[in-house]
Amino acid sequence: MPRTPDPGTRERILDVASRLFYTHGVRAIGTQQVVAEAGTGKNLLYQHFPTKDDLVAAYLARARERVERAADAAVAAAGDDPGDQLVALVAEVGAQVRRRDFRGCAFRNLLAEFPGEESAPVAVARAMVQHSRGRVDELVARLGAADPREVAERLWLVVDGLYVQAAYRDRLDGARDAAVDTAVGLARRIVDDARR
Repeated sequence: MPRTPDPGTRERILDVASRLFYTHGVRAIGTQQVVAEAGTGKNLLYQHFPTKDDLVAAYLARARERVERAADAAVAAAGDDPGDQLVALVAEVGAQVRRRDFRGCAFRNLLAEFPGEESAPVAVARAMVQHSRGRVDELVARLGAADPREVAERLWLVVDGLYVQAAYRDRLDGARDAAVDTAVGLARRIVDDARR
């Protein structure tokens, strides 16, 4: 008679896989390493995640929930003004970048690992980046800028720049903090200029 899996097994597997994928990259981690570190059998892994793509997509879905929750909270805390909300979104990205364990945006990292490929994880990552950009576009449209596309593009470059610079700037020497402060200030100037 087959054993009934522990109800926390799926989450334990996903916890381990998420940590490994984020720290080392998706290509570098095989399912055998996930199984070994999660302390489960391969059959149990495949019972919850039939393919590695399913496991990677679940990791990205979990990351998306966390990022969207933080973005929603930042926008809500900023009040009703779309300019303040845009600056709050940039500040929230900055808060991620300041984290000790920050190794880049999980979605951008995956897209860089799998350029030009089409898979379920790539679709999840691409959809998240597009959703985030759509939020910026929507808030810029509410701002009433003369050229909303240009304003949104400038803000999006600030966001992308924050994510990318974290890959090579040392958090310990204050470089990331300085970049975050500069990015938030730049976002505020972009928003203020758009209102003139």
